[in-house]
Parts: sequence; structure tokens; C-alpha cells
Amino acid sequence: MKIGIIGLGLIGGSLAKALKRNSENYVIGFDVKKESLSHALNKKIIDEIALNCEDDFHSVDYLFLATPVEKTIEIMRLIPSWRLKENVIVSDTGSTKKEIMKVAQELTTVGITFIGAHPMAGSHKSGLSASKAHLFENAYMILTPLGNDISLIHSMKKLLEPTKAKVLVTSAQQHDEMTALVSHFPHLVATSLVHRLANEASDYPVAMKIAAGGFRDTTRIASGNPIMWRDITIQNREILLSQLQKWEEEMQRLKKLLSEGSPSDMEDYFISAKQVRDELPISNQGALYSTFDLSVDVPDYPGVISELTGLLAEHMISLTNLRIVEAREDIYGIFVISFQTASDRQRAQELIQTKTAYESYIS
Repeated sequence: MKIGIIGLGLIGGSLAKALKRNSENYVIGFDVKKESLSHALNKKIIDEIALNCEDDFHSVDYLFLATPVEKTIEIMRLIPSWRLKENVIVSDTGSTKKEIMKVAQELTTVGITFIGAHPMAGSHKSGLSASKAHLFENAYMILTPLGNDISLIHSMKKLLEPTKAKVLVTSAQQHDEMTALVSHFPHLVATSLVHRLANEASDYPVAMKIAAGGFRDTTRIASGNPIMWRDITIQNREILLSQLQKWEEEMQRLKKLLSEGSPSDMEDYFISAKQVRDELPISNQGALYSTFDLSVDVPDYPGVISELTGLLAEHMISLTNLRIVEAREDIYGIFVISFQTASDRQRAQELIQTKTAYESYIS
């Protein structure tokens, strides 16, 4: 199978690496950064460089646009003038789908099949150098086809098997509403919480110091790429405005509960939220980029951190981040280690439990 990928960043590079797990796949890549193209070819991430998008993808069976949403739409408008196979399937990797699928509808009038795709995976790093073949493993890959052609959807699922992603199929509208609810809107909330802290910091200077625990974890996603999130929120503006309205209603409910509710009413509010939250899956990647955190209850003495990191290194377990939690009223442990995958976290916890006297917790 011949596959074209435009955009060899984190997502496009990872997609190329994953698809090449199938030795029958041949990947042609394009990127505006010439050094990325050279690196991808030298490292056999791709098999061939496309120098001219209008002509060099003429033989591909699938063409993925792994670019920001605005750029993807721009490219889609150019595709009708490109030399492509008659039965080529074009796809994307964008986080919003409404506008993309509108343009996709226009492509059908010139005989081009488009199936939207959103791999719900990411990393704290970006670029081709951060790409990895296992990025999509156990993550959801949401497909948004224009029609209900089962054979086309099946062929796309078959192509994506090397990614080991969990493929779901839905409409563009449902996709944008769901991702707004569990990803885009939470990002706005996290960002607004950080602004609240910044606005109050002059009155409470110590607040910034004690925000290192639960507050930092709660607002972690506010450290995402501002340009990417600018585009996502603008693309999903209408749905996010609706979510904000519902959030205001929830805050009014909470305000009334605080002012008029009994202690048991307040407790019930927390209990019901805890029950829902505890039922959320912890093993799969979701709409928000996740790290897999392990909290370790360790004493404060010289060498304890190197003891733990050395143990993990000895058993070839990679970590993505580590930190000391100073304000931990709501967090187990004082040393938090972050991993890329749930399996790495599980192996690390088993090692710590069997090789040390420290207790560890998955929160």
C-alpha cells in the first residue's frame, strides 16, 4: 500500500513510523522543513520524499494531511488540482472536524473520497524528533466519514491496524461536541484557573508556591501549545460557547448549594462527582494528552531520587517527568514520576513494591 503524509511533525512522523510496521506499506512524505524530510528519509521513517505535492502523490492509495486544522483546510482546497489516483482516500489528523468535513463535501463533487480522522494522542514534546511508532497504541482514533460506505471504513480501519489504536466511527458534529466536552472546554477551564491565580498573586504571594500540588496537576493542560489551542477554540467556537453557558449554569447551581445547601447536600455533590470520576478509564489515552503518573511516598534524604531513577534505568523503564510535590493535601506521596505508557507505570510500580520499602499509589 502506498501512503502519502503531508506534515512530518509529532503526529505525521508517528503515523509514518506506525504504518511502516507493516512491511508492505510504502510511505511518501512531505514537510516544509527540508531538514525534517532529510532526517525522515535517512532514518527510514519514510521511503520517499515528495518535493512537489501537486505531482508527487500521484501513486498513493491514501493521503494523510497531518497539519494544523487551518493549514489542512487550505491544502484541501488545492487538492482538486493535484494529480492523484482516481480511487485515492484522503484523510486528516485534525482535532476539530466541522469545517474540515464541509470542505471534504466539496471534494466529493470532483470524485475525491475523504474520511476524517482524529488520533487522540499527543506528547509533551513536538516535532519529528519526538515521534514514535507506539504513540497511538491504545489511544482512540476517531473516524468521521462523509457517508456510510462500510467497505471504505473497513479499508481505513485495516490500514490503521499497525497503529494499534482503538478506532471509533462517528459524525463530525458528534466528534466536535464530544471533544469539546472532554478536551477543548476543560482546556479553557484550566487556562481560566491559571489566570485567576495570576490575578490574585499580588494579594497572596505565597499562593504561587503552594500551587505546586493539586492545582498544578489540575491545570497541567494549560501548558499546551497556545497556537494550536487558539486554532482549536476558534474552529469549535459555537460548541464551546454552548459549553460555557452550561458551565455558568453549573456554577450557579454550585453557588446556590454553597449559600443555601446543608452539609449533607454539599457532601452529596462531591460524592456524585467522585463516583463518576472513579469510573473513568485510566488505561486508555483519551482526548486530553495524558501522562501516567505514579506517586511514591519517600522520605527526604540525600540519594532517594537517584535510588528510584537508577532502579528504573536498570530495568530500561523510561520516564517523561518527575517532581517533588510540596503542597499535597489531596495527593498521595511526595515524589511523582510520569511515564509515557500505562505499562511502563505498572512495571515501575511493581519494581518499587518488590525492590524498595516505599509505598506507591496511582491517583
